[in-house]
Parts: sequence; C-alpha cells; structure tokens
Amino acid sequence: SRRIRLTKMQWSHIISPKSPHAYMTNFLEEVRETLVEPDKIILTLYDNSKSNYYKYYKNIKKYLKVIVKYLNGSGFVITAYFVRNIVK
Repeated sequence: SRRIRLTKMQWSHIISPKSPHAYMTNFLEEVRETLVEPDKIILTLYDNSKSNYYKYYKNIKKYLKVIVKYLNGSGFVITAYFVRNIVK
C-alpha cells in the first residue's frame, strides 16, 4: 500500500473559511477512514496521477470523496468533500 499524506497546511487550506469545503472541519477522521478503507478508488480520466477515493457515510447519506495526487510514489491529499454519487 502506498503512503498518503495530508499536511497541516493542506488541511487548513481545505477547511479555510474561504473554501467551498469549509464544512469539512469536523470530518478529519472520516477522511482518514476513506483513505484506509475506501469503498471505491477511481483514477481520474484527465490526470492519471490523481485518484478519487470514495466512502459512503450513512448518517450523511453521501459519499466522502478524497482526491489524492501521486508524485514520485507518494500520495498527497488535494481536497476532500461530500458528493451524492460516485462519478467516473
């Protein structure tokens, strides 16, 4: 399994008040769970260095989508947010 990092700086960027995903503040543990035990991983069509990790959360009735970019074998979380459906 490849290592995936989420830096403090990137997390603060994701949850910044100016970010459309600012509501993610309380979902750090879910982001971790999605990366460790995803329901599905889909390579993005337009950029094969990126993967979309999905995990369904019944309480929210949505999937958490975590976008990971791979660079030199290491994964970095770019962003994370909830979506209604898994999109290819």
